[in-house]
Amino acid sequence: MKPPLQAGTVVERRFVVEPQHTIDFADEALPPVLCTPALVGFLERTAREGLAPHLEPDESSVGTEIELQHLAPTPPGHSVVCRARVVRVEGREVSFTVEAEDGVERIARGFHKRRIISKHRFAARVAQQRSPHPSG
Repeated sequence: MKPPLQAGTVVERRFVVEPQHTIDFADEALPPVLCTPALVGFLERTAREGLAPHLEPDESSVGTEIELQHLAPTPPGHSVVCRARVVRVEGREVSFTVEAEDGVERIARGFHKRRIISKHRFAARVAQQRSPHPSG
């Protein structure tokens, strides 16, 4: 790893809520709003992109933990700002607090951990898992 992120570093990412980011069970009584899985993805991506410049060419990071409170609905067309703040760097593990706002209010807050990995070792592990296993 290159020089690590420092605690207190904040990374931001913006996106506009589009139909593919909304709940799939909307009806007349329940309008479409940003779904939690899409929000989790954007928050993870924010932390990942903030960590990426600090990695060597053969390194990447994977999410290992997320704890999230989805606090408020956000309809399509609204812009959302995601923030990831580094709170701890311990070896190859980086911990973040995460939050999101939609211009009206805070819509999410939580905690996220990422682990720095070797791309080659990770690919080898996945390849090993894809190999045929004897049935048991």
